[in-house]
Amino acid sequence: MPAFLSVSRLIDSISQFIGKIADYMVLLCCFISAGNAIVRYLFNYSSNGWLEIQWYLFAYVVVLGAAHTLRNNEHVRVDLIYGSVSDKARIWIDIIGLIVFLIPACAFLAFLCWPYFVIAFQQGEISANAGGLIRWPVKLILFAGFALLVLQGISELIKRIAAVRGYIQLETKYEKPLQ
Repeated sequence: MPAFLSVSRLIDSISQFIGKIADYMVLLCCFISAGNAIVRYLFNYSSNGWLEIQWYLFAYVVVLGAAHTLRNNEHVRVDLIYGSVSDKARIWIDIIGLIVFLIPACAFLAFLCWPYFVIAFQQGEISANAGGLIRWPVKLILFAGFALLVLQGISELIKRIAAVRGYIQLETKYEKPLQ
């Protein structure tokens, strides 16, 4: 189990690093958005490329930040019983959810995204908009995001199995969102 926990820590550090990159992409997206608006209103000039880079950055933030969000246990849940059961039951709910839903679904989606990236890269696919950007980077990020979620799902599974077997203590505190 210690070797698996080492792998889990490595995956967690990758997710944390990529999550930090996603944090800075939010800031970059804000600067580009503000700059684009200023140029559009002051100089009556706009570029589809600048609009598309904002969309790409937003996609990067969401897709790359998903693994980091899962690592921090801040992802969206369907709280039917999770908030009212014991810590051990929460761990088992997570184990089942990871094995049955998250890991297979994300692996399948990564598998589906890969050919779209390869085709876009090989063909040099470009946006149909005038001044638009190449498309393969955003298609690669879709694949990478799902692959990162699979890895983080494996890390979370390792940690939960280790908690069930008594190797580690796992924080399972859950706060139901205020709505």
